[in-house]
Amino acid sequence: MEIIPSDCPFPGCLFCVMKEENPSKRRSNIIKFFKDLPLQDEDGQVLPISGLWNTAMAHPNDPEFINLGMFECMAALIWKGLKNRRWLSRDQNIYIPYYAAHIIGSYTMNLEEFAIAAVNAAVIPPLVELLRGRLTWVEQRVAVRALGHLATYASTFPAVARHDEVLELAIQLSLSSLEIVYSHFYKSADRRPRYHCDLLTRGMGGAEMESRKAEEWASQLQCWSLQLINCYAFKPEFLVDICKPELVGKLPWMWGGLVNENSPAGIGLLRTICHHKIGQGSVVSCPGVLEALCDIARSSDDWQYMAIECLLWLLKNPSTCHKVVDIAAPALIDLADITKLGDHVRLGDFIVEVLEECMQTCHSISSQVKEQMEELLISKQRFKWEKSMSKEDLQIKQAAALVVKLEGNSLFSTGKIAEAAAKYSEALAMCPVRSKRERVVLNSNRSQCYLLLQQPRAAISDATRALCLHRPFNGHAKSLWRRAQAHDMLGLAKESLLDAILFINECLQSKDAELTSRQNRVPEYATKLLKKQMRATWLFREAAVKHGGVYSEYDGDCDGEHDGDDDDSDWETASESDERRESEF
Repeated sequence: MEIIPSDCPFPGCLFCVMKEENPSKRRSNIIKFFKDLPLQDEDGQVLPISGLWNTAMAHPNDPEFINLGMFECMAALIWKGLKNRRWLSRDQNIYIPYYAAHIIGSYTMNLEEFAIAAVNAAVIPPLVELLRGRLTWVEQRVAVRALGHLATYASTFPAVARHDEVLELAIQLSLSSLEIVYSHFYKSADRRPRYHCDLLTRGMGGAEMESRKAEEWASQLQCWSLQLINCYAFKPEFLVDICKPELVGKLPWMWGGLVNENSPAGIGLLRTICHHKIGQGSVVSCPGVLEALCDIARSSDDWQYMAIECLLWLLKNPSTCHKVVDIAAPALIDLADITKLGDHVRLGDFIVEVLEECMQTCHSISSQVKEQMEELLISKQRFKWEKSMSKEDLQIKQAAALVVKLEGNSLFSTGKIAEAAAKYSEALAMCPVRSKRERVVLNSNRSQCYLLLQQPRAAISDATRALCLHRPFNGHAKSLWRRAQAHDMLGLAKESLLDAILFINECLQSKDAELTSRQNRVPEYATKLLKKQMRATWLFREAAVKHGGVYSEYDGDCDGEHDGDDDDSDWETASESDERRESEF
């Protein structure tokens, strides 16, 4: 090296190399640095590797190092850590395999040409060894991440797939990752590797921070495992290995947590599986999976559309339609008024088309579900008829529905809940289909009745219909709260949690005079439910129970029941909503 700062304790390090202004010399110096680094044994090697890690995180698309031996260097460093435990235990070398695998993953996540260069540099074999757990779960996490990125591209997937054990290792890791992190790190606070804690906290320290980051990393470990499996799932030849009950049966509940919104999670993998008839058959044959798809489709989940799409594919397949129609159709009927969900437009119309086709081709529909489907088709036909009706006739129908609704409100206020529900049903039958605001209120009011009648499934159905009709979609606070309660009654903690979160957001953003007078205070009953469901959906809950960890489902101030007085006093009941805000309707 021609230029070496006199104060540098590690001559020839990456920082010295990067200060070279002559492009030709800089290039040759970088090549020499990457070639020499794995051959050195002196202390201080982790410093340039951590610097390179920061560069990879900040500029993953920068091509400067790609063809200069960087990937070969990272592969060699991982092998060195695997084979030379004496070197690994010196100074801070224990960090180097982690950083090296992370660097490979960061530089290959966006650009296929970088992934090709990495494969040509033989990075896959050492990554597979890390995936085996040859070091610890922390290195498994970055190894499965890097392999997942390499498997994403058509040109590099075969190189990953040539290692037969990768898919099986990813499947086992997706199933066991939460338990691994809980038992090897979270539970054993006194035996935590110090460098794990340092990596997790990035210098912030504190046991609480370590625990939170451990949960986040455990979630990522599972999600990146699912992402790798997802790459295989697009290839029919691997579906037999993937579509096994022990994996498929758990996918709906592998939702990953709220920190991996870009991961396919379990529902995303189910969606990929459902692209193929083999996958559809496995989904139908796994107990509880179809019902879980319906629950996700009727929730505020980030992956709601994926669940809806799975149900539609199952109905469109003649070999599975007759097996799923009585369960899937009612869920889709509740969603038939969706106009747009994310980037997907006219989704409700497509749902109706599939259900109509199903009625014509499937001959094993129960009479109850067939009646529901016919009612849906009649309502869609009513909408067309209403286009030819005069404005005066529509107003008469709307006024008649309002009279019946007020009768329902009166019955509700006197405690005649079943009678009130019947009146709301009668009003819905009268109310013009195009009067969406009125139908939102009627469905939401009837949902409240079903809650009090201890009919949570019916309450969820009506609340979902109200949320589909509302603009914006999923933005009707009272329906969100009622569905959150109904989900809670059925033990659907995740779905209840997500509805509760959206309900609280609606409260905080509301311009309602009542909420404004309370200075946007979050209702106490909502806070109690949120705390309860956060504990019930704790990432390590199952692992804690299995390993005898201390686990209490509820906080001390929450007995798991919802106080009706809290609900009525802090938020409008079905009857109060119309008496105090009649101008809205």
